Amino acid sequence: MSLKTKAFKGFAWNSLESILVKGLSFIISILVARVVSPEAYGLVGMLSIFLALSTLFIEGGFSKALVQRKNCSQVDFSTVFYFNIAVSLLIYILLYFSAPFIARFYHQQELISLTRVMGLQFIIASFMVVQRAKLLIDIDFKTQAKINIMAVFISGAVGLYMAYNGFGVWALVGQNLALTLATSLLMWMQAKWRPSWVFSWQAFREMFGYGSKILIAGLYSTVLTNVYTIVIGKWYQTKALGFYARANSLAEISSGTINLIVTNVTFPLFSTIQQDREKLISIYSRMVAMTAFIIFPSMTLFAVVAKPFILLFLTEKWLPAAPLLQWLCLARMFTPVSSLNLNLLNAVGRSDLFLKTDLSKLPIIIATMFITLPLGTKAVVIGSFIVNTLSYFINAYPSGRLFNYGPWKQLRDCYKIIIATIGMAACSYGSMLLVSKPLMQLLFAIAVAIVSFFGLARLLKIKEMDELSYALVKLKNRKQPIKEA
Repeated sequence: MSLKTKAFKGFAWNSLESILVKGLSFIISILVARVVSPEAYGLVGMLSIFLALSTLFIEGGFSKALVQRKNCSQVDFSTVFYFNIAVSLLIYILLYFSAPFIARFYHQQELISLTRVMGLQFIIASFMVVQRAKLLIDIDFKTQAKINIMAVFISGAVGLYMAYNGFGVWALVGQNLALTLATSLLMWMQAKWRPSWVFSWQAFREMFGYGSKILIAGLYSTVLTNVYTIVIGKWYQTKALGFYARANSLAEISSGTINLIVTNVTFPLFSTIQQDREKLISIYSRMVAMTAFIIFPSMTLFAVVAKPFILLFLTEKWLPAAPLLQWLCLARMFTPVSSLNLNLLNAVGRSDLFLKTDLSKLPIIIATMFITLPLGTKAVVIGSFIVNTLSYFINAYPSGRLFNYGPWKQLRDCYKIIIATIGMAACSYGSMLLVSKPLMQLLFAIAVAIVSFFGLARLLKIKEMDELSYALVKLKNRKQPIKEA
């Protein structure tokens, strides 16, 4: 199978999976949020950083080390498998005994039991890290798509049943645990790999050199990503954190979907062609432009329709989350492109530069937090928008040094997309002023946005429009061969 065919099929299956999974998750989350209180989301949000950090420790960067490493052996896979299980058990023990301290920090006694139950997902998740890495190495997103879609169906049913039977915050816990358990079981049923009774310290040390840098960078990035949750949960009320957590999860639906597709597909793809500099830069630059073509208008439109969307789907009790959602959508606009830049560094084996790039953003984040924290939740979210925008330039800087394709060249290739996005936002916002009902505002804004953006794309002759049309034609006529890049 040619490289372009692999990439195309990878994007097709990963896109299908992400759209179906995120779409189904979105519908389920809407139904659950209509019943569960903002305080419940606030309680789970307080644990987000501990859960995210624990997940990183379990993988330890070894998942990406396996993907980046050439010609992995059974010994390599088995070594990582047993390491993940050992670390997950250690992490759970630490979480179990740390639960009272977490509850005391937030002044929420219920967090003790929540932490101890939710922590079980790390032990479950450790059993599928290698299986997932194997599928990534093979760029087999078809199997991943089937597994993830089935897992979301199962966990969604559990969450809805518990929510509508009065379980409150435990409905969110049950849904998370069911998702992890279902995914892990399905991975073992579908993936062909099984571990051998072997552990190699030599293989461990070789992968640790690469994976440890990704781990440190991941820990640092996770802390920075979740620092807003910590601060809002500690500084403000649980309900305020609930509004932020719900707005943040909604913003992640669009941005997170594109980001997941881009990172999942490009990392193994870039790793495969890391020695061919010309082809690497060519594909990399095209990925940047296509990602911007999708994510810029999507997140901007979501920001425009945030208020009628919340009123229509989440009811008026969630209305304070609307302005937070608007700023978070804009803040997440550059996230997939930033991730693409960092993904390139990992793919070519520069996890050291990846770490340095992430660490360089610390002063900006700390300064922004100190300035915005006393001003309220909305100010904190606006601060995150400023940080994310500046972070894009920082993340893209090493690409300019290594491949002569830095942030300004990337923006130059995307300037027509930015113009079309601004025009679309003006048209869709203007259409909302013509009607007063939330449903009509939403329908008008979406319809006008689609027509105006693609109309401007044609008028400005944005080449990504043609590439998108080409991809859709190929999906309709799968027997036609895909030309090699």
